[in-house]
Amino acid sequence: MRVISIINLKGGVAKTISAINIAYTLVKAHGKRVLLIDNDKQGNTSKFFGLHSYEDKSLADLLIDRDCSIESVIKHTAYEGLDIIPANMNLLRANKEILLDVSRPQQTRLRKALSRLTNAYKNEYDYCIIDNAPDINMTVINALVASDDVLVPIKVDKFAFDGLELLVEQIEDVKEFNENITFKGCFVTMFQKNGVNVQGCEYLFSSTSYPLFHTVIRKTVKVDETTFVGKPLLDYKKSTAGQDYEKLVKEYLQMC
Repeated sequence: MRVISIINLKGGVAKTISAINIAYTLVKAHGKRVLLIDNDKQGNTSKFFGLHSYEDKSLADLLIDRDCSIESVIKHTAYEGLDIIPANMNLLRANKEILLDVSRPQQTRLRKALSRLTNAYKNEYDYCIIDNAPDINMTVINALVASDDVLVPIKVDKFAFDGLELLVEQIEDVKEFNENITFKGCFVTMFQKNGVNVQGCEYLFSSTSYPLFHTVIRKTVKVDETTFVGKPLLDYKKSTAGQDYEKLVKEYLQMC
């Protein structure tokens, strides 16, 4: 199982939408089995699939409760081949409790849980996609320690790379626990064919030292519509953004 973290320390860059549609594209277009982890206290990925709850166990329980098994927090979505570990505001408490609990390792809890899943259910999942909060906290550090690859969605504006240097430093820091983690690159989201976006992309591709995917995700109102109906783009109406996520996933798979 290959683990991919979707993260940006800046909000409003279509991080959650990207995590959902990358995960579903792997299922729909490539026949893969995917585990999607909601690692954001807002729980928007969980809400998208109608699986946000305070009654059931969530990622917070998995990270702080020694007796919580990973099998007990995995929920099935309406889409065969796509499961999710949901999240809620209890992640705030989890971050504090992880820091206070020095009786066991703090940074490797998610990786150990995922390894137990892999060992117990061989070939159950081909990929794990983690939708991370725009933050550096213990749950995000756990996600990076568990990840093979990091993908960063960015929006073309003056602040596109704000926080990216800090994120890259954090990726380097977690190599103490996970030497195989790779920053695969940034990809542009919400692209519009206007002067600002076209010139901005040209600048990004020619002037930045950060790796960039060639595929850009075009802006379309259908993305907003999917949040109301709870359907990934490839299961909704045909759209440019849906086609772009297919190209992005294909580009990623070719890189691997």
